[in-house]
Amino acid sequence: MKTSMKHKLATAGIAAALLLGSAAFAPAPSAYAAQTAEVVWGVNMRTSPSSSGSIVRMLQKGETITVLESAGTGWYKVSDNKGATGYISSASKYTQLGKVSSGSGTSTSATGSGTTAGNSDAVASLTGVIKKSVSFRKSPSTSGQRLRYLQAGEQVSVLAKTNSSWYEVMDSSGTKGYVTTQSQYMTVSGGSSLSGGNTEGSGSSGSTDSGNSSSGSSNSGSTGSSGSTGSSGSTGSTAGSTTNSSVEKVIAAGMKYLGTPYEYGSDRSNTKTFDCSDFTRQAFKDALGITIPADSRKQGAYVKDKGNAVTDISKLKRGDLMFFMSYKGSSKSSYSGLNKSTQTITHVGIYLGNGQILHTYSKESGGVKTDTITGKHWEYRFLFGGSAL
Repeated sequence: MKTSMKHKLATAGIAAALLLGSAAFAPAPSAYAAQTAEVVWGVNMRTSPSSSGSIVRMLQKGETITVLESAGTGWYKVSDNKGATGYISSASKYTQLGKVSSGSGTSTSATGSGTTAGNSDAVASLTGVIKKSVSFRKSPSTSGQRLRYLQAGEQVSVLAKTNSSWYEVMDSSGTKGYVTTQSQYMTVSGGSSLSGGNTEGSGSSGSTDSGNSSSGSSNSGSTGSSGSTGSSGSTGSTAGSTTNSSVEKVIAAGMKYLGTPYEYGSDRSNTKTFDCSDFTRQAFKDALGITIPADSRKQGAYVKDKGNAVTDISKLKRGDLMFFMSYKGSSKSSYSGLNKSTQTITHVGIYLGNGQILHTYSKESGGVKTDTITGKHWEYRFLFGGSAL
């Protein structure tokens, strides 16, 4: 019976091949051949190719994964080293992949960056960090449809510089669009600086894009007369510009370590893992060659010795170090009645502005990351902060 059944199946197969041709049994072409990739920036692995998909877990920097296939615009289906499968953003800042062959036979990069317009200047391996809420548009023009506002602290992959005024970028969900090159809105790192000189909306009409900031207010770079230079120093003193430049270098240096695993008491001689104070110390060291103290309490004393400490969180400036007491609960009432001047520093991070912080505090949280502190225990635990510069 078994032999007879095999014979029938083989006969049916031959008949089908004769009728339909050998192509009937050719495997369907795959958009991407399975390949290994290294995670270079902590990224969520989700149950579906959407930012609304449930998070399976965060893939850590340094992990090796297998890219199984392209899962639509902005997403890869992947398998981790334990065999679990899911979907991650195909943005190039998250993974390092080599060249792969598409089903059409065209060699393409599996970085998710795609190709750029013929008149674009290609930008390789650059990351943009949003400094101030800015319009994310469908086309490189102030009349282009606004997809949404990119918020302060967000990271995007810079794909190309379409002209002196616009970058083509991809956000963390894989959506592509355009943002102004004006330096007050975004810091670009990971390669040569390509800051544009024109402000968004500074065309021949001289009008400004009043919707560039989510607050709707006019921004400092848009107050110059008829297309004046978009230089970051045009609205402040030389000393202030120098300080701002140093601050942005520190933040950019810190952002390069997003997703780096947390380890309490991490080795200060390497960057494979960080605890909170090791991370802030490394950011200053990488950016400016400044070696601040190695633990959070001494870093707090360092800031106080400079006379820069403030206890009012609303008076913090971008790039200030923030110091916190130990966790006592998630509600504001858990910290009421405490004399914070006598509390011990247990955590430190870098303030990004607009209620955002860059820091690392536990393995479970995914290592180095950005967080919102407003209305959370971080705000209630805040002791003081200030510049280390």
